[in-house]
Amino acid sequence: MLAAILTLGGMGAVAGLGLGLAAKRFAVEVDARLEGLLGALPGINCGACGYAGCRPCADAINLGRAGVNACPVGGQETVIALAAIMGVEAVDAVRQVARVFCTGGVAEARRAFQYQGLDDCNAAVLVSGGGKACVFGCLGLGSCVTACPYDAMYMNANAVPVVIDGRCTGCTLCAPACPKDLIDMVPATASVQILCSSTHKGSEVKKVCTVGCIACDICVKVCPYEAITINAFLAEIDHNRCTNCGLCVAKCPDDTILDFSGVRPRSFILVEPCTGCTWCRDVCPTNAISGEQDRPHVVAPEKCIGCYLCKDICPEDAVEMRGPDVYRLPGVWVTAEPVPNRLTLVNIR
Repeated sequence: MLAAILTLGGMGAVAGLGLGLAAKRFAVEVDARLEGLLGALPGINCGACGYAGCRPCADAINLGRAGVNACPVGGQETVIALAAIMGVEAVDAVRQVARVFCTGGVAEARRAFQYQGLDDCNAAVLVSGGGKACVFGCLGLGSCVTACPYDAMYMNANAVPVVIDGRCTGCTLCAPACPKDLIDMVPATASVQILCSSTHKGSEVKKVCTVGCIACDICVKVCPYEAITINAFLAEIDHNRCTNCGLCVAKCPDDTILDFSGVRPRSFILVEPCTGCTWCRDVCPTNAISGEQDRPHVVAPEKCIGCYLCKDICPEDAVEMRGPDVYRLPGVWVTAEPVPNRLTLVNIR
């Protein structure tokens, strides 16, 4: 009995010693910095960074192949944490949110036929395109909403998916769920969007949808920053030039352009600094400013659309922008509760 115990104990000791030596001999060195980067990333493996998951993204950052702002989901806090680990300066993170580039719901878009089947856009599109007369139109069955893991989307009463910006992480998981490729990620600061994807001629668009882009060129002409162009019968905004002034929103004849900035400020002219130079009056696109030469001017708030043109041009800094919980950054509108709204601006058509 004793001999058996000693024999087994000896075998265990030899095996343990062998395993210990093998562990040292074949040990894989762990990159502490890489592990730190991986820990700082969100860990949801969404692929929004362009890599297959958080570990490949961490590898790319560690090797200098990607910047510390590579993850669009984590936000500025993640950028700061990654920069501290890499020993570099933190850059600004550009937060991305999803946008559905179609607002043609039940009330606006004509149906070619009534689809009856699974409540899934990918199933519906297999049946002659899904029922919408517009081949580019949202099918309204909510596959994108189902794919969103953050409850950042919902279907409204008009059968159109709506993104809740405050919850959207920019993970991109909703985009591949749309068989019409209508969802794209845009900077959260780009509050003015042309929400249509049709490249058909305006006459054809009119037959199938009341809110589709007809390439009328009005937005191109009204934009003071040359930020809008027409490409393949579809208006497009260059957000590197766009200041979110909202003039195109007010002028669009078919309400194709939406404003996600929420409540906009209104201009107010201070009597004492105002010299009555008329510059603000002349630049106002809605004729909201009135006044005689060399006398203080006034603003009609019901006509003001908060485009900032008067404030930007005033040589005496006599124009103030006033509004609840609203302030302006360069090219950015920030509000307490950004919501898509076609009625934010007065109708100046």
